[in-house]
Amino acid sequence: MTRFLMVWGTSSGAGKSWLATALCRSAARRGVRVAPFKAQNMSNNARVVAGPGGLGAEIGAAQYFQALAARAEPAVDMNPVLLKPERDTRSQVVLNGRARPELSRLGWRERSPALAAAARAGLERLARECELVVIEGAGSPAEINLAPQDYVNLGTARQACALGPTAALLVSDIDRGGAFAHLYGTWSLLPKDLRPALAGFVLNRFRGDAALLSPGPEHLQRLTGVPLAGVIPLVRGHGLPDEDGLHDLPDARGDAPAGRLRIAVLCPPHISNLDEFEPLRRMPGVQLAWVRAEPELRDADWIVLPGSKQVSGDLAWLRERGLDAAIARHAATGRPVLGICGGLQILGEALVDPDGHDGKPGFNGPGLGLLPLVTRYEPVKRVRRAAFRFDDAMDGAWSAWSGLQAEGYEIHCGVSVSHPALPAPAVALRDTAGEPIGWRQGNVLGVYAHGLFESPALLHALWGAAAPTLEDAFERLADLAEAHLDRDLLARLLGRPG
Repeated sequence: MTRFLMVWGTSSGAGKSWLATALCRSAARRGVRVAPFKAQNMSNNARVVAGPGGLGAEIGAAQYFQALAARAEPAVDMNPVLLKPERDTRSQVVLNGRARPELSRLGWRERSPALAAAARAGLERLARECELVVIEGAGSPAEINLAPQDYVNLGTARQACALGPTAALLVSDIDRGGAFAHLYGTWSLLPKDLRPALAGFVLNRFRGDAALLSPGPEHLQRLTGVPLAGVIPLVRGHGLPDEDGLHDLPDARGDAPAGRLRIAVLCPPHISNLDEFEPLRRMPGVQLAWVRAEPELRDADWIVLPGSKQVSGDLAWLRERGLDAAIARHAATGRPVLGICGGLQILGEALVDPDGHDGKPGFNGPGLGLLPLVTRYEPVKRVRRAAFRFDDAMDGAWSAWSGLQAEGYEIHCGVSVSHPALPAPAVALRDTAGEPIGWRQGNVLGVYAHGLFESPALLHALWGAAAPTLEDAFERLADLAEAHLDRDLLARLLGRPG
């Protein structure tokens, strides 16, 4: 019979994603056939997996990485519902890997029944294929205002209990303060039918004198009957991309140390797919900086414009802060500028969006004018994994990538073509069918392919080294969990080693 392990959090950012990843790898190391599941994720960090009919489909990046940690093939059933925020009050609904505009237009409560049905079906299919499902919750299971429609935490937990033996861990970020109150408050607001499933509390990101915790855990257990499963120390640089990109990523500002290349990644409000820059954090000789203000660009060696969930909105944000002029000045000196997906579109001459597929209907405006391209937004989103090859004649800052091949993925709805009144840019990147998916002009390069910095070959060509791999991160996280969580409890929840 399939077993289920829920990982709940007292809040968003408490540590659910990394702990679920660690537990997936720990179970896989024990020889258990394990898979991750999250009924609904909200993130603009997405990855491409195989979808129905062999087409590409989207799932949240966190579940993609958890699948790799579980040594399983990432699949749509692992994250049936993905909400991609477009602005404060609107998200794009991706259901079973496909964007669904008609659901995106509905209110949260109105669309919940359809989303819940898809989530239930995904969990049932997944349960038939493995021995253990590690289920990540969303936010907190104690949001009493949302409880009647909460299919992500409460509904999934009840379904798991009906399908097989189910246990849960509740994790809280002690570094924020108030962890004991968060744990007790969450337990007290849990529906009484789900409290028996709670097998342990986890204090995450602890630093300081462990002796000061007592008698808190003992008192909490007397109040709730739930033991402390473990205390995880604060660990920076563990190598797993954060689900929302910036939780554990301090800005690197100021002059780069001698001999280090300073790469400035712009961070506008609708930024997406930040996880692809994680390898740059750990590259020798590289300083990664997240930039939101013009002065922070002045000493940058590279400028990177990342993906965007709303290109027109991020372009307006750049202009409001004078970053457009700063990028132009940087490019004029011959220093590299790289645009990825939405960043590529921003670098072009014009954006045309008559039907509002990117943002406001009827938008027709200039880009930064650093690449002679026009992007028109269309209703069909391209979602695919792709192998690609750089042109043999790359020069300047990009010469090291001449002729190199790598693999990545595309997620975008815009189609870019050469501006009819301007000389065409050089094609820099093609897919295996020969279709252009990247262009350059001087040291300005724009590509539709995500994942450049996850390619060991491309990193080695630029810097003669490679970053630690995701495999290294998975092993490190599993070691961390196994060292600091109760071993007997882990054996009961995951299975004994071997």
